[in-house]
Amino acid sequence: MSSYTSISPDKVARLIGTVKAPTLIDVRIDEDFATDPRLIPGAMRRSHQDLHDWAPRLTGQSVVVICQKGQKLSEGTAAWLRQSGIAAETLEGGHLGWTETQKPAVPAKMIPKRDGRGRTAWVTRARPKIDRIACPWLIRRFIDPTAVFLFVAPSEVEAVGERFDATPFDIENVFWSHRGELCTFDVMVKEFGLSTPPLERLATMVRAADTARIDLSPEAPGLLAASLGLSRMFDDDHEQLDAAMLLYDAFYRWCRDATGETHNWPTNKVKP
Repeated sequence: MSSYTSISPDKVARLIGTVKAPTLIDVRIDEDFATDPRLIPGAMRRSHQDLHDWAPRLTGQSVVVICQKGQKLSEGTAAWLRQSGIAAETLEGGHLGWTETQKPAVPAKMIPKRDGRGRTAWVTRARPKIDRIACPWLIRRFIDPTAVFLFVAPSEVEAVGERFDATPFDIENVFWSHRGELCTFDVMVKEFGLSTPPLERLATMVRAADTARIDLSPEAPGLLAASLGLSRMFDDDHEQLDAAMLLYDAFYRWCRDATGETHNWPTNKVKP
């Protein structure tokens, strides 16, 4: 049973991917991390020894601290954060408790290098429609909530990536791109170790809408229509992305929680 200062893996799993997800801080020492170099989706590695350097950035956030077994490192780190006025809990059972229940974990080697402020940076073509909106949603909800996205002229994506240390995606001849019949969103779900039933279902919707294969998913026409509508509503790509985050939040929650729910208008019965 969770205490007032701890939270269960199941509860954290329900929060990840939603707007209510806490900030996840992984404080495992290098030796423990080396035994399983993966991260709980959305988590960022920090050293407990540098606590006083990075803790001020967490002011106003709800934090869950993760160590190997949910013992001294996470307990001590969370206690220091709480005395600084930051709402902090520990993850019950730590990283081992999470993985023992076969919950998804992200290979750290797949996450691009972070900048001095702890953010990953990504670059793609301007005027996004479907894949180039779905991928940023996935990254911000499951990989890096602070991720930065640059939208530039198609011919300049790779050069901008090199000059500004940003990872290119959804263009030809880069790692994060279409592969065969799969779209970039499919590839990210697979490579980031996020192949859960809800995200696989959402990936099918995205692929169907993005590759003109509407037959793959009954929901794809709705996603396509909403995506094209948003692209007409906003001239600024970042404003469009911000608006579309809610759209993908809704589709994800439907995929996770509501696929079996239907609504029928009641038929008026004629009284005898």
